[in-house]
Amino acid sequence: MHLELPKVRLESFKDFAKHYLMIVLSILTALGLEAWIEHAHHVHAAEVASLRIDAEIRSNLDAIDSSLTQDARQVKRLAAIRDSLIQDFKAHAPEAIIAQHIQSQVSAGNFNLNLNWPTLRHEAWDVAVADQSASWIDRERIQRYSAVYANQRDVGIGLSTNLALAMDGPRMIDTLTDL
Repeated sequence: MHLELPKVRLESFKDFAKHYLMIVLSILTALGLEAWIEHAHHVHAAEVASLRIDAEIRSNLDAIDSSLTQDARQVKRLAAIRDSLIQDFKAHAPEAIIAQHIQSQVSAGNFNLNLNWPTLRHEAWDVAVADQSASWIDRERIQRYSAVYANQRDVGIGLSTNLALAMDGPRMIDTLTDL
């Protein structure tokens, strides 16, 4: 900090008070401008972070919608295979005929368990937390973001756990090989 001493001799307390007030007012003005610039920076950083997080969440939702649409088509294909097998069993078809029906549907591309789940992105959230711009986003919005990413994480963990409990990978490969 640079302090400029007056060039004239201070004759009275009034002169001293004027110079003192000028120095204090200059310091307060500089601090106020710095605070205003810092606030503008925080508002801008929060807006940018919010836009990136919103885009990332929209992208995740689009990927989930695409996966659900693909799964709905797959359910129809698998239901057709199931219905075909039920008809064969009700008709007491020989195993060779049943195997032939399964082969024809599998070779037509109708058999695929499609155990894929989209990779849900979280980089925009991680960056906002790391550069502290998340702390400048308004409270309601940051709570919604936090809930979205917590649910996203929980779904991923749940899917991994359920998949490991419900599926025996080596046996599924054996079944597919047999088919």
